[in-house]
This record gives sequence, C-alpha cells and structure tokens, in this order.
Amino acid sequence: MDTAIQTYARTLALRSPDHYRVGPFTVRHNPGWELKFANYAIPDRDAEPGAQDIADLVAAFREHDRLPRLEFLPSWAPAVEPALLAAGFTVENRAPVLACAPDDLLAPKPVDGLRIAEPVTDAEFTSAAAVQHTGFGGEGGPDDGEIAWLRGATAGGGVSALATVSGRPAGAGGCSVPADGIGELAGLAVADAFRRRGVGAALSAWLTRTAFERGYDAVWLEPGSPDVERIYAGIGYRRTGEKLNISLDPA
Repeated sequence: MDTAIQTYARTLALRSPDHYRVGPFTVRHNPGWELKFANYAIPDRDAEPGAQDIADLVAAFREHDRLPRLEFLPSWAPAVEPALLAAGFTVENRAPVLACAPDDLLAPKPVDGLRIAEPVTDAEFTSAAAVQHTGFGGEGGPDDGEIAWLRGATAGGGVSALATVSGRPAGAGGCSVPADGIGELAGLAVADAFRRRGVGAALSAWLTRTAFERGYDAVWLEPGSPDVERIYAGIGYRRTGEKLNISLDPA
C-alpha cells in the first residue's frame, strides 16, 4: 500500500497544472495558496540527489516565494532524507499514514441535527472553505486557493463536503481526485463550537463512503495527532506506513 499511496501522490503532482520539475523532484505548486501543505516536492522513486540538485530545488522554491518543503514516504527514496538533512533541512514530523478499504469502513455514531452534503452554490463553497481556513489557524476569510481546492475536488471526480448542525456550518473536508483507484482524505476541519461532538467522525465517514460509491478502491489520510488518529481508527482506518514532512527554514 505504501508504494501505491506514494505513486498516487506523485501522479497527482504531475497532473497539477502548475507543477514543475527540478532534477529528480516534482514540485506541486499552488500559485493561489501559500499554505505550506499545498506546496511541496516529491522525489522520484529511488532518487539519489546530489548537493547541487538540492540547491537547485531550494532556489526554485525561493523563486516561487514558497517554503522549501517535501512530503514523501522514506521507503520510496531512502537516500533523499540523509541528503536533505545534510543540506540543513529539518524534519517537521513523521506522520502515520492510514488507509481504509470499502469492506473496512465502520458507521460512526449519529449526531443530532447534523446534515452533510456536497457544496453546490458559491455561498456553500465559501462557508466550507471558511471552516477549513479557521480550523487550520487562519484569520479572516478563506483564500481563493482554499475555495478552488474544494471546487476542484468536486469537478474533477473527487468529493467535497460541508457539514451543518441546525443550519450552522460545522465542518468541511474533501477527498481528492482518484489516481489508480486511490484518493486522499484531506482538509478536514471542524468549527470550534462543534468539536468533540462526533462531527469529525461523521464527516470523515461520509466522505469515505461517498468516495467508495464513486468507485475508489481505497482512501488514505495523514492524521494530525494521536487523538485524531483514534477518531479515524473508529471508522475503520488502519496504519499502513509513515510519511516524512521536512522543510528548510526561511532564509
């Protein structure tokens, strides 16, 4: 599964309209969204970058006004992490990777007053993106890139969702466009007022189930903390490996 997940991530990076190549790296660049999680590089399989390759990669990120950053499974390219560390990169974290297959999905506990549906109107997409924006620590309104990400997921064959409780925006998230039958559950956020009420589990299960109904063979994700991992485990997600998130501090 690790190889399939990394192949998926690299395939989507190569499909993204603003990606670019630097040596043995593919950079997924989002011109409308500065968030570091939306801009990162993935090494080629079994890449063995030299010092100049990494220097060129850093320069390219700087030219695009982005933090030099990579996301990948270490087993995909074992020589890359040591080369990055030697160049001054710092490990942000080693995040567990979870995956779920159709037969493994479990039903969450019901939440009173909860309604989950795909955004359709401009107002619904903006509401969903606003929940994500504040949920990930942003201030003010959502960026254009956040709204575009949700629209792109739905338009490209993926899934997006807005959860409301008694008509109030309570959660949002999406499942990316599939590649070779695999998609990523990402951008899931729950508004402060509705946390610890089961909204996150219900929203995750809805997105996953909808993805399976649309033909996905598996859905994977990267939980943000052990507490969040337990929520996903409760609806059937299981660990399959570990992903390295690594970056170079701003110059």
